[in-house]
Amino acid sequence: MTDAPPRLTLSAAAQAINASKIYGSGDTEVRALDGVDVTFPVGQFTAIMGPSGSGKSTLMHCMAGLDSLTSGAVLIGDTTLGTLNERKLTLLRRDNVGFVFQAFNLVPTLSALENITLPMDLAGVAPDQAWLDQVIETVGLADRTSHRPNELSGGQQQRVAVSRALATRPKIIFADEPTGNLDSVTGNEILSFMRRAVDEFGQTIVMVTHDPNAASYADRVIFLVDGKIVDEIISPDPDLILDHMKRLGD
Repeated sequence: MTDAPPRLTLSAAAQAINASKIYGSGDTEVRALDGVDVTFPVGQFTAIMGPSGSGKSTLMHCMAGLDSLTSGAVLIGDTTLGTLNERKLTLLRRDNVGFVFQAFNLVPTLSALENITLPMDLAGVAPDQAWLDQVIETVGLADRTSHRPNELSGGQQQRVAVSRALATRPKIIFADEPTGNLDSVTGNEILSFMRRAVDEFGQTIVMVTHDPNAASYADRVIFLVDGKIVDEIISPDPDLILDHMKRLGD
């Protein structure tokens, strides 16, 4: 998959190097990613935005090892995903990557605490109790850990999902529209916690979103159009993001 040895960037939680993803061929060919070069530094919150069909979700899925590139390379830390067999890729995702999905993806028969520790339980690894307690306290779930998902509000369920992603202290967390199913107040609470996870815990987060307000919580916003990164904002605010989106035709 990699034409040349990847050029590792120091302090990168993840990076893509000349990443391309092509579906179909000939007249039906679609370049979902077209030679993308991007680095997600350790301890930074990055938002990915762009018009529908721009390649946002494809980039995140390839970065997270959920999909493979047609050409180029993706690295998590100093490991090139294209060099791993399926078992090693699964282990790397389990140990180094956290996921937060719009639909929460909680197991309905498990308590909040059991959902948070599920990845570690499956791996046969005991949680770092002090860290686990800190995460649960920080998200405000200390009095809800015994409740099942149907006994929790949408915001509480998403807190469980974010806590699950943080509990293993992964190298990087990928969040796909994490506030898309939440009201604005609850969504802002989740985004504030994700911001704290970066500032206080040194976590690295990459979030796909259509919402300028959500993106303004990030340290930077990158914009994709037709599978290419076309712009970037550092220290974004909602008005500046909205202006960029209008110019890009979102």
